[in-house]
Amino acid sequence: MGQSADLISSLLPLVALFAIFYFLIIRPQQKQAKAHKQMIAELKKGDKIVTNGGLMVEITKVEDTFLIVKNHDNTEMKLMKEFVTKLLD
Repeated sequence: MGQSADLISSLLPLVALFAIFYFLIIRPQQKQAKAHKQMIAELKKGDKIVTNGGLMVEITKVEDTFLIVKNHDNTEMKLMKEFVTKLLD
């Protein structure tokens, strides 16, 4: 019985550390990824977005995995949906 109590008391700090790690790092990151995925799914023609490279462009066409976007000088580009960082108001 004494060994099992020692085992539990030695594992308790590890379990507590994992719980803290989960609630401070993993869970917020999962929420952020879910919100980003939902934002990408709701993109539509006419939305203005910011890309990972910092370009501010307007969506002209939505495809399955790509977006056709228009730059400020009306240059059209094909952009993968994963590279959308932010939706502008």
